[in-house]
Amino acid sequence: MQMIIVDDEAHWVDNLLSTKPWHTLGIEQVHKAYSAQEALRIMETHPIDIIISDVLMPEMTGIELIERVRALGGKTKCIILSGHSDFDYAQEALRHQAVDYVLKPPTDQELLGAVSKAITQLEEEWGNISSLERVEHILRENLPLLRSQLLLSALRGERMSQEEWERKLSSYSLPFRLDSGALLMVRMEEEFGQYRNNGQHLMEYAIMNIAEEIIGEFAYVWAAKEEHGYLVFMLQPKDAVSHGLRAERHAWTGALEQASMQLQAKVKQFLKGSLSIVITEPFAFPGELAALYRQALACFRQIVGEEREFVMRAPELGSHAPQGTQGALDVMHAPPSLLGLLEAGRWEAAEHKLEEVFAELEGRWSDSWEHCLEAGYMIAASFTHYCHRNGHTLQSLLGEEIERLHSGEAFSSIARLRHWSQVAISSLRGQASSEVKDIRSVYVRKIQSFVEMNLHQDVSLRALADHVNLHPTHLSKLYKIETGEGISDFVARLRMETACHKLKVTDKKIYEISAEIGYLDPAYFIKVFKRQFGMTPQEYRERH
Repeated sequence: MQMIIVDDEAHWVDNLLSTKPWHTLGIEQVHKAYSAQEALRIMETHPIDIIISDVLMPEMTGIELIERVRALGGKTKCIILSGHSDFDYAQEALRHQAVDYVLKPPTDQELLGAVSKAITQLEEEWGNISSLERVEHILRENLPLLRSQLLLSALRGERMSQEEWERKLSSYSLPFRLDSGALLMVRMEEEFGQYRNNGQHLMEYAIMNIAEEIIGEFAYVWAAKEEHGYLVFMLQPKDAVSHGLRAERHAWTGALEQASMQLQAKVKQFLKGSLSIVITEPFAFPGELAALYRQALACFRQIVGEEREFVMRAPELGSHAPQGTQGALDVMHAPPSLLGLLEAGRWEAAEHKLEEVFAELEGRWSDSWEHCLEAGYMIAASFTHYCHRNGHTLQSLLGEEIERLHSGEAFSSIARLRHWSQVAISSLRGQASSEVKDIRSVYVRKIQSFVEMNLHQDVSLRALADHVNLHPTHLSKLYKIETGEGISDFVARLRMETACHKLKVTDKKIYEISAEIGYLDPAYFIKVFKRQFGMTPQEYRERH
């Protein structure tokens, strides 16, 4: 939890910051601000939970600060400090939902009590938002989408531990076991084409409902629409004895065939369209799910083809493979893709992905030049596409190493492909790191130039962020990483340096210099200057 103390009297702020046991209340960080404007700038980059503010300050009062905070939304709690027991101020503070109105000088009991009250209110509000009941309600509302996404992730081959699978199946109220199951894939035929731009999802939903009604008599049904447009049903038998099913595989698949034909008939009768259906053999769920899904896809492509209204069983996993092949690469095609990792800047994950690819090549396909070639082409394509998306060519980044690609030497063995890939990804990563630093430098130069030219105008973090089209929080972090200095510190330092220069080399009035460096209130400028240098601007001018 973070808090900010706001007062134009520096000694009050410093005293409250350093002498009170805020950590005992669970306050992890306490910020300080000597004006309401400075407080608002700090709030742009820090998640402030509690504000303790003086009521009377130049430029903006504590009441106006609360009003601005309320306009920004959020749940920040405000406590007002005042040297006057003025009923109107107290009434105005309460109208703006201030937690408390505390008179100066407050006792520890009064001040810590007000903060404790604010913390209690925050905990109650956030507790209601994050309560188990609310989370469960949101989960129930989104269950169909969550279930669908989980099945699609499994079909794509995303890996999860057994514990993670059990946790998600339970959380999503899916009655599936880590046991045997089957897939049923449905292709909606051309009669449904008329709904493509109007009502297609309703037809899909209707088919899923009919399928669940029919197959749900003897099996658990979990449905989704996959990326190629097929409807996919993950199935698992219920209690075989109570539903009259024998444990043998042929009885299970026989029941699925009968249910599939019934599904075809009902869809034709009520929705006036035809379906083609492929049923897989029973497999180990979830371990073999992705492989059986690819097998079923291959059946539609290679066997069913353009034929319509089929119900057929997919061959068992690994059977009927075309002559001369040994199987497909798994890791290379499994999500997340190498290109996706590169574009997300996840360099360690991309390097780990390559290591897994080479481990699979060496472990399963050490004698297969074609698998090495397949992996090499995909790696090279990912690198090339990444370069082109970022305004480079692979040749410009790799130099002489590109010749190994041109000549095919990089694909001649797993060891050579590994070496070439490591050199290439190292070059890509180095270029990306350099570009990030260059981009940060550009932003820093833009910010500093803008501040120098507009010191007399609005140079708040929000204004600077709008100038370079970045979020204030992101800009603040970027500037600090590149320069080691916060933006507000840079602006304050530049203002004081400019003021000193003008005091020494010009005869302008103090109020003129104040306005030129962005302080509309000369009295406040004098106070800030004295706090910085231990003397007033006039005393500084006389000494220099």
